[in-house]
Amino acid sequence: MEEGAKLHLKEWLVAQIESGRYEGLSWEDEARTMFRIPWKHAAKKDYKQTEDAALFKAWAVYKGKYKEGRDKADPTMWKTRLRCALNKSTDFQEVPERNQLDITEPYKVYKIQQDASSVKPAGERKYTLTLQPGDPHFQKESFQADKEEETSPDPLREHMYCEKTEKTIQIQAPAPINFLSPTVDISDFRMQVRLLYQGNTVTKVTTRSPDGCFILQGRVPLGNERIYGPCSAQQLSFPSPASVSLPPCMAEAMNRLLCHLERGVLLWVAPDGVFIKRFCQGRVYWSGPMAQHTDQPNKLEREKTFKLLDTPTFLNALQNCLQGKGSTPSYEIELCFGEEYPDPNVPKTRKLIMAQVVPLFAMMRED
Repeated sequence: MEEGAKLHLKEWLVAQIESGRYEGLSWEDEARTMFRIPWKHAAKKDYKQTEDAALFKAWAVYKGKYKEGRDKADPTMWKTRLRCALNKSTDFQEVPERNQLDITEPYKVYKIQQDASSVKPAGERKYTLTLQPGDPHFQKESFQADKEEETSPDPLREHMYCEKTEKTIQIQAPAPINFLSPTVDISDFRMQVRLLYQGNTVTKVTTRSPDGCFILQGRVPLGNERIYGPCSAQQLSFPSPASVSLPPCMAEAMNRLLCHLERGVLLWVAPDGVFIKRFCQGRVYWSGPMAQHTDQPNKLEREKTFKLLDTPTFLNALQNCLQGKGSTPSYEIELCFGEEYPDPNVPKTRKLIMAQVVPLFAMMRED
């Protein structure tokens, strides 16, 4: 591979599979939609860094995070970097039921997502955006914790120390974007976040970290800062029900729900859209521009990255709006914790805990 080539993870990883140079890295199916990646733990007696960490090291070298002879070898960090990149990428989805982690040569299986929206249609143009630094509706079982198992000892902690978003990224836009200035600033990664208890705003903040914002009960459990560095994502905690005026029955119900939201959700804005990843046991539902349903619940699966707003689609709709060819595109995202949403039978003002999220770059404003 030519040094300095700027391949994205998907392209790079497919090239490594095809090369055949890494033992255990292979296609899982004939259609080449899934692949195996060797996943031996460094604590195993037969672990050999030269062989078992080779792929993870190669990714670190390719990303400029490790240079032979200059940096101290750190196979644990190499593995964490690639794992984080895979988990954060919308091009891949782990297939846990195919994983084999208790055998002599353990491996994980990932599926390459075939997203039609990522295919470049004819005539589409490419742009490079450079970033700058007692309620009758309420049922107890509606917020019971999911019984899903952890896919790693602490996936939240691992995600917190993932590599930051690349400073320059290419996105696909179907039309010129010279209309953006001064209406839209794609380098603006701030979000306006409101937390609501039964329709009443209890917290309103504007996030400022490029790494996004955790919404959770309590605080993110930190550790291993020496190895990974501090978590720079902003933390937004749910206010205590005791701090707001609520009937005793509602406060009790809310406390039961909050105890399942300790690990929360992570939201962030990237050049190609707004994303979320759910870590908490409590169920989380949402509505927004890319939601599958408008009249029935949309559930966020645990530890899976979801795109909530697609920047190219938004920009195209906004240009049409400015040219008088359509209405203002939607950009508000709503999260509902513990209760199904959207729910045509129950208004949002009666939901226990909700969050409204607006990416500031998408807000129409007068300059």
